[in-house]
Amino acid sequence: MGLSRRGLLVAGGAVGALAATPSPAAAHSGHGRVRTGFERLAADGYAALSGQRVGVVTNPTGITREVRHIVDVMHADDRVDLVAVFGPEHGFRGTAQAGGSEGRYDDPATGLPVYDTYLKSGQPLADIFTASGVDTVVFDIQDAGARFYTYIWTLFDCMQSAALAGKRFVVLDRPNPVTGRAALGPVLDKAFSTFVGREPISQAHGMTVAELALLFNGEFLTRPVELEIVRMKGWRRSDFFDETGLPWVPPSPNMPTPETALVYSGTCLFEGTNLSEGRGTTRPFELLGAEGLGPAWAEAANTLGLPGIRFREAYFTPTFSKFQGKTVGGVQLHVHDRASYDPVRTGIGLLVTAKRTWSGFAWRSDNWIDKLTGSTRVRTLIDAGADTDEVVGAWHDELAAFSAVRKQYLRY
Repeated sequence: MGLSRRGLLVAGGAVGALAATPSPAAAHSGHGRVRTGFERLAADGYAALSGQRVGVVTNPTGITREVRHIVDVMHADDRVDLVAVFGPEHGFRGTAQAGGSEGRYDDPATGLPVYDTYLKSGQPLADIFTASGVDTVVFDIQDAGARFYTYIWTLFDCMQSAALAGKRFVVLDRPNPVTGRAALGPVLDKAFSTFVGREPISQAHGMTVAELALLFNGEFLTRPVELEIVRMKGWRRSDFFDETGLPWVPPSPNMPTPETALVYSGTCLFEGTNLSEGRGTTRPFELLGAEGLGPAWAEAANTLGLPGIRFREAYFTPTFSKFQGKTVGGVQLHVHDRASYDPVRTGIGLLVTAKRTWSGFAWRSDNWIDKLTGSTRVRTLIDAGADTDEVVGAWHDELAAFSAVRKQYLRY
């Protein structure tokens, strides 16, 4: 994989006291009442931000337990000198659809300048941080647990650019909504690096955003940033989101529920095909289909005996995106045992059976599937007639190597 081990201590100091590895007893305390990184930061009187001009990279998921946005909370608190907000894909307040952002504007609620980070990286983004006048960049966004969910690469790009601009970087941790038990799926080949995968991590990474920040700083950034993480309290690696006691806010328009996140790291692969991935329905990534598909696909998928999942023949009419306004047939995923469910294996099984049962199956002409899976391998194996086990087995060694590196950066 070419991953190089580097220390976690950067720019003259260790990761802050709140990032210390918890004792086993602490790791199992507070189950059902997880305290986010922001909650711990606020409870500490914002000591990590003392004397700093602060900018926050966030979106609608950056909320308190009382569903107040952290920007509104910090702006009203004299202990924080909040001077800027940085919005990712979909925007700070969440007004933009997939592939869009809100641009540069002044936030009506706070008067703070909002800068657009979407598709910006390197020196241009460093110049934005410099122009904003901040000393410290704070990151607080809810992730979905998949390599191709772009917020983790917003994190990476912002860390890289903050280092170039000489800014501190503080990550406020939030739960991985689909647990942090294991890494799953193929590892990205750097030749396929894009905004849906900058660096060689697995398709489902099984990490929190703070753990990813440590990994990025220790393994991938050629110029590490001065990094501090503020851990959660009470989160266990086996926790699904509904066990945290935290409110869910859709991180993006097509991630409406934690159940969407549960299947997303597998069924998002259908973005790389001519089938609908359920955008434009109330169950994106849980509904998949196309014109001309009937019950044969659900029947074939059920015969795979994939753990924790059943498939129902389903028909739906997307209101936008692929097959807008047309009735299509396909499957709905029903996860009945999420502890044994493997979303990536399921996604591969669905691709294999879709190709075998529907003569109209095709990959997107731009081979987007290669960007999503991180190489040409999944596409070429399926085209060659490989079954689910063959495809999944092809990434065994690289996943084991990544998992070993990943383990060094886990903090819960």
